[in-house]
Amino acid sequence: MVSLGCPKALVDSERILTALRSDGYQLSGDYAGADVVIVNTCGFLDSAKAESLEAIGEAMAENGRVVVTGCMVNEAETIRQRFPDVLAVTGPQQYEAVVGAVKEAAPMPPQPFLDLVPARLELEGGLKLTPRHYGYLKISEGCNHRCSFCIIPSIRGDLMSRRPDAILREAEKLVAAGTRELLVISQDTSAYGRDLRHARFGKQEQRAHITDLARDLGSLGAWVRLHYIYPYAHVDELIPLMAERVVLPYLDIPFQHASPAVLKAMRRPGNEGLVLERIRNWRAAVPDIAIRSTFIAGFPGETEEDFQYLLDWLEEAQLDRVGCFAYEPVEGAVANALPGALPREVREERRDRFMAKAAGISARKLQAKIGRTLEVIVDEADGEGGATGRSKADAPEIDGHVLLRDAPGARPGDILRVTIEDADEFDLFGVPA
Repeated sequence: MVSLGCPKALVDSERILTALRSDGYQLSGDYAGADVVIVNTCGFLDSAKAESLEAIGEAMAENGRVVVTGCMVNEAETIRQRFPDVLAVTGPQQYEAVVGAVKEAAPMPPQPFLDLVPARLELEGGLKLTPRHYGYLKISEGCNHRCSFCIIPSIRGDLMSRRPDAILREAEKLVAAGTRELLVISQDTSAYGRDLRHARFGKQEQRAHITDLARDLGSLGAWVRLHYIYPYAHVDELIPLMAERVVLPYLDIPFQHASPAVLKAMRRPGNEGLVLERIRNWRAAVPDIAIRSTFIAGFPGETEEDFQYLLDWLEEAQLDRVGCFAYEPVEGAVANALPGALPREVREERRDRFMAKAAGISARKLQAKIGRTLEVIVDEADGEGGATGRSKADAPEIDGHVLLRDAPGARPGDILRVTIEDADEFDLFGVPA
């Protein structure tokens, strides 16, 4: 399995592999040992599509028996023209089609003991591609927004929420198997349950609403981290849960920009003044809340004044964790037709200026943590006293680290109290308290 793209695609890969494993297939660690290679593609940006095509080409060259799935479904004809010998091309979430293609390409011989099993294992809570101590929990598919730079709705469709009792059942299995951090993901986490009209499900009558779901997940004893929160008004209801330590004091909100003109062109909410007020209120209620966001620099029509407005807004917002992308046109996106397209060098220069500003803010915020004692979850340990972990303000892969010394007994998944001794722009350095 070659899995590309975001954590949501990683969950799709886990479900495909769980289905195949329950049918008796094993996962190969290399091309040579595989009867079939599955490439789960990303199609969000043109650069991601290029990476996906490169991965398909490598799999074809190294193995030759390739099933393609994922978000490049809109490019199925391109894939087949470039690689006419691929075994199958399916879209995202089409688990059964992928499993069927694998079975056709590499039929499983009769297995008397396995064939006695009456039904496949549930796709929930099965094989994981993440370390044992943390796992992604996908609560919905699709998105109802129509941002001008995004083609996700055309790939994954409109919002489709999972039943809360099914989500909780999966979370319980993950925690029972050793997961100590649940990373809640979707395209629009705060919209969870809208398509279900926030109905109640299961014997416990759990309501399909992000606040209720977060509270229920927080009762399982693991860290609960919320990603991709769209800033609806009811997001304020999550803040008391953070103050009570039911879920982590961490909000991942993709603001994308601050200039009203650019936000309008992006088809995003444009009241940046209200956002700043809400951020102040969140910090008043939860002083240690970490706010992460992503932004796009160099959007079509963005003037230097618009970009300076964004920099000034960031200085006032003092966001804890920030990522920024230079705008890339995406085939099929409405933004491609907008006037005022900027040269690549301008887009990249603005991205670099934005990240320099963000790095300065991050450095000051981390310096303020020196001398404090924080809870840290260990991701890696060398067995000789060195270890790498994350605080409650850090999500895996996208945020900073806490680098530990004098921690010979640390093991992945341990949650330690750590005294912070030093900091740089993005990482903390500490020792077990």
